[in-house]
Amino acid sequence: MTELTPTPTSDELPRRFSDFETLGDALDYAARGKKGFNFHDARASLVRVYPFSELREDALASAKRLIAAGIKPGDRVALIADTEPQFCALFFGAVYAGALPVPLPLPTSFGGKESYIDQIGVQLDSCDPAILLFPDEIADLAGAAGQSRSIPVFGWDAFSEKKVPDAQLPTASGSDIAYLQYSSGSTRFPHGVAVSHKALLHNLGSHAHGMLIRDSDRCISWLPFYHDMGLVGCFLSMVANQVSTDYLKTADFARRPLSWLDLITRNPGTSCSFSPTFGYEICARRIGSQSNVQERFDLSRWRLAGNGADMIRPDVMQRFTDAFAPAGFDAKAFLPSYGLAEATLAVTLMPSGEGMEVELVEETELSGEKQSDGSRPKRFRAIVNCGKPVRDTQLEIREENGAVLAEKSVGKVWMKGPAVMECYYRDQEATDACLVDGWLDTGDMGYLSNGYLYIVGRAKDMIIINGKNHWPQDIEWAVEQLPGFKAGDIAAFAITTPGGEETPAVLVQCRTSDETERLRLWNEIREKVRAITGMNCVIELVPPRTLPRTSSGKLSRAKARNLYLSGDIQPYAVAA
Repeated sequence: MTELTPTPTSDELPRRFSDFETLGDALDYAARGKKGFNFHDARASLVRVYPFSELREDALASAKRLIAAGIKPGDRVALIADTEPQFCALFFGAVYAGALPVPLPLPTSFGGKESYIDQIGVQLDSCDPAILLFPDEIADLAGAAGQSRSIPVFGWDAFSEKKVPDAQLPTASGSDIAYLQYSSGSTRFPHGVAVSHKALLHNLGSHAHGMLIRDSDRCISWLPFYHDMGLVGCFLSMVANQVSTDYLKTADFARRPLSWLDLITRNPGTSCSFSPTFGYEICARRIGSQSNVQERFDLSRWRLAGNGADMIRPDVMQRFTDAFAPAGFDAKAFLPSYGLAEATLAVTLMPSGEGMEVELVEETELSGEKQSDGSRPKRFRAIVNCGKPVRDTQLEIREENGAVLAEKSVGKVWMKGPAVMECYYRDQEATDACLVDGWLDTGDMGYLSNGYLYIVGRAKDMIIINGKNHWPQDIEWAVEQLPGFKAGDIAAFAITTPGGEETPAVLVQCRTSDETERLRLWNEIREKVRAITGMNCVIELVPPRTLPRTSSGKLSRAKARNLYLSGDIQPYAVAA
């Protein structure tokens, strides 16, 4: 069998940083060079080379098939998003046809068939697509969701076998909507973020400039295409900024996370690769005490190790650094960031080469309390610097009444810039609730310091008891420090007691069936949580794999709370 040769890291095509009118224009230009996508299997072996020129040919053919199927400009094309060349071609095919591609998640390993059909069903109801296209291996699941709504459904293979007719492609403009992005976790009340070509390309150019993309850079990614970081940051950006990219499937990363680092090792250029905190944590945990780190990996050319999509944990990043420094990993490569789908993607980026910086903040400054009178020890929390606003972006920290706060004051993060979404698709009420005079209420809490943004938590996750703010991440992290628990095992949120009082509830996945051991763990957790909150909280031990996750793999506190209150999560009985 002929050995495959990956697309080159650099070629003769002059670099353009997303300075195009539309996304289709960006692919037209990238196709003139030799770069492209490279798809790998679970062992990081190359299985498909897909130059941008071939992607463009396939996308144009897909566009003509879509038009022949009755797709008109403005129609939505729902795409189950697997990390495959077919998805890439269908996404850009929808763009060339003037339609709005809508990436939807793959089934996860939890929840079962009915849960998945319900999940994508509500997103289909929200975007009202004219067609649903999916990988053939999930035809039963995806087909059931589409056919029950009278949506025409096609597997990728069957659709690609249709004749390519002659068709006149529409002309797009920068103000047209390019795609819809469903923010992770929005399963019951989905919010389809509508992003224009102009907003998208401005953001793609902004983070390329912010990261100082070089000719030697190559992207390596396992992030899913249905999540904004994977779709925008590691797929669309690579086309618009002409960067060759190596992909692992998300499911393959979950099974063999160190294959991600194998790909980075084999990259002859300088690597740019992003991950939420849990990706770094999985690798650090998996490598354990292996002594062959420097023999298996060479991470010395990993120039940008991006981190975002969830709260950045400095303790995890330190463990990753300790584990992989012998393989040449430089902590200065860390590039913390902050973004959200409603802002297309990037809002802030740490300047390249500055690495990760942390501020220790006394918890009363985060909780809204008056400063301690010295009667009790001060407790500090490490807050990660998420960088400076990308170009043309303004940030303000505001109180609930809209008043702008001074530096180092914690409040709601508002942002304004060319990359803000047009709207939540077909949801004017939700749009009006977060877009005011061009400013976007991000729903996150943070503060500014010397022009840098520090994120401290989600406003909607905040637990407010007796006027004091408790961040659920603090409670969860505290329990994670106990032996036998890890990230994702704990969900903290506020509930109302029968007496009408608000109190934190903490659900902890418990793996032991021994009742005596459960009681010991329950008491240990209760004392740990009381040390953090200063109160007796509701502690519940629940079975493994009980706590729900979003489509991008993050813990969903809101969904956990709803399932707990509805009785769908049944805790173990503990004889306290």
